Amino acid sequence: MGVKREPHEIRIEVGELVLDGFRVDPDRVSASFEHELTRLVREHGVPLAADGALTLDALSGLPPMPAGLSARRLGQELARAVHAGLSGQGEVTR
Repeated sequence: MGVKREPHEIRIEVGELVLDGFRVDPDRVSASFEHELTRLVREHGVPLAADGALTLDALSGLPPMPAGLSARRLGQELARAVHAGLSGQGEVTR
């Protein structure tokens, strides 16, 4: 019988995060994004990768973000949207 084990390592590489129309510090957005995505992955895993390694070229169909968000909040919301995509929501290009 197969034993399902949790992965020893989860690595998510985001090649580019485009912030058109936002007046925020991109370094703060990036730090907040990384912190929140790490928390979400630790708590909920990456459902699309449950059967093993997964490589995605693009994640699209993510919701638009309001332009007035703070850098911290924008990073959090972007991380939640990306994690939702990694959980099977949104459109995935492999």
